[in-house]
Amino acid sequence: MGSGTERATFGAGCFWGIEEAFRTLRGVVDTAVGYTGGAKDHPSYQEVCRDRTGHAEVVQVTYDPEATTFEALVEAFFACHDPTQLDRQGPDVGRQYRTAIFFHSADQETAARAAKAALDAAGRHPRPIATEITEATTFWPAEEHHQRYLLKRGLGSCHT
Repeated sequence: MGSGTERATFGAGCFWGIEEAFRTLRGVVDTAVGYTGGAKDHPSYQEVCRDRTGHAEVVQVTYDPEATTFEALVEAFFACHDPTQLDRQGPDVGRQYRTAIFFHSADQETAARAAKAALDAAGRHPRPIATEITEATTFWPAEEHHQRYLLKRGLGSCHT
């Protein structure tokens, strides 16, 4: 992590689309897809996809807090997936596809919980928000061919 940057980590189903959505946001310096929230060290994509590790597929966002805020990233996170789906996103089913915010500080935890509560209170979704808010643990980067997967293939994100 560079000087003057911060990290945010989000799970929202398959990590390819969520990475591309965050990669293109103002203030985002870097993104990486990987795994967190589980018990196995150095998990592989195959292990995570088979739901054998407890990890979620996530994107770790490095951002410049002078150019964007954690709150803006959380807003983009909630806009880019269905946060009411428990342990799935669309056709992807299992704990590895859970909706989750993995906070890196007490301020991030407070902001994430406030955003989730506000979204629930707004009543825009027919079901309660299922997003887990959990302290960040070790981030295990996914294999290189998964990094910037959609960009490499010329495909868009949920923001396009």
